[in-house]
Amino acid sequence: MLKQENSLIYLNNAATSWPKPPGVIQAVQESLELPFGGGRGTGKTQRDYLTEGRETVAQFFGEESPDTIVFSSNATDALNTLIHGFTASSPEKFHVITTTLEHNSVLRPLHHLEKKGRIELDHISFSNAKVNPEAIIEAVTDKTRLVVMNHGSNVLGSVQDIRAVGEYLHDKDIFFIVDGSQTAGHIPLDLSAIEFDAFVFTGHKALFGMPGIGGFCIRNPDPVLPVRMGGTGTDSGSLDQPGDLPERYEIGTHNYPGIASLIAGITFLQSIGMDALQRRADRQTELFIKELSSEPGITIYNPDPELPIIAFNIPGLDNDDVGYILARKDNIVVRTGLHCAPLLHKEIDDGAGCVRISPSWFTTDEECRIAADAIKEIAHHAYSQI
Repeated sequence: MLKQENSLIYLNNAATSWPKPPGVIQAVQESLELPFGGGRGTGKTQRDYLTEGRETVAQFFGEESPDTIVFSSNATDALNTLIHGFTASSPEKFHVITTTLEHNSVLRPLHHLEKKGRIELDHISFSNAKVNPEAIIEAVTDKTRLVVMNHGSNVLGSVQDIRAVGEYLHDKDIFFIVDGSQTAGHIPLDLSAIEFDAFVFTGHKALFGMPGIGGFCIRNPDPVLPVRMGGTGTDSGSLDQPGDLPERYEIGTHNYPGIASLIAGITFLQSIGMDALQRRADRQTELFIKELSSEPGITIYNPDPELPIIAFNIPGLDNDDVGYILARKDNIVVRTGLHCAPLLHKEIDDGAGCVRISPSWFTTDEECRIAADAIKEIAHHAYSQI
């Protein structure tokens, strides 16, 4: 199958989606042409991005109150705010549970707190790309106060059963943080039907926003102290950080272009419809799995991903070399390495890392077939040399 010379095939959307919808680019441009900064000037802003942004995110996630939506610079920033803020509220050492599927945005803050002697930490392993909720439940002790886990794996594309975990933890009054970085925008989410204390999202992946915007929905802010303080534009006569949401955690000038991009990205998703988006993602994921599975020289780490994320290796070739060949020979962008998930890779490939492909709504079926053929060609050549 032929492709136009030098045309780029971008398959790294699990890191950052590209291209962005035209409406997102336009929204960012318009936000820069308007005076903004509600409450921080004498002029009246032409558009209240903060209120509109909170309402858009809350409605998209099925969350009742827009005031529970807190903006941050990304999911990593949000997770640090939540994890360190929760720990700051506890005068005594306590037990935390996480999983080996996690991204370093969860693993590193928790590891830091463990080294400091602030927490005891357990990592629950996975089987067939998923963590059994019963394994988390069995790990709970009378000292457990916090559980942090992702909703979707950024390497294996598996979706975790956060509903079952949340129901149990809610009854035990254990704080539950869910990292939704990979699921927000990929699958329909009705947070009103899930028991959690904080749900984290990022804007630059499947929500089609620009880099530098994310946030979290928090239902129970009392156990999470603000760990950064500063100007909020409200209650400025007090030297204490405001205690009400969302000012409790938002400081300084907001990323208005980022919020504008998030509004536009969600609007774009709603115009498509989550069902249509999921059907295309499922079809293209199945296409990759079918094509790559037909080549004996390819190892696929999860043959049944629920997200458009496919992780593989070609025995005898370093994953970085595979990515290099795809980029230089075929102008195909993938992701290689550890994908910021070192504990996961210790379990699936002895820490060597892998190649990850992740299409988006803008990826065509033809591009998927071209990429699959290119990968199979590399694998066939490597296999023939064995």
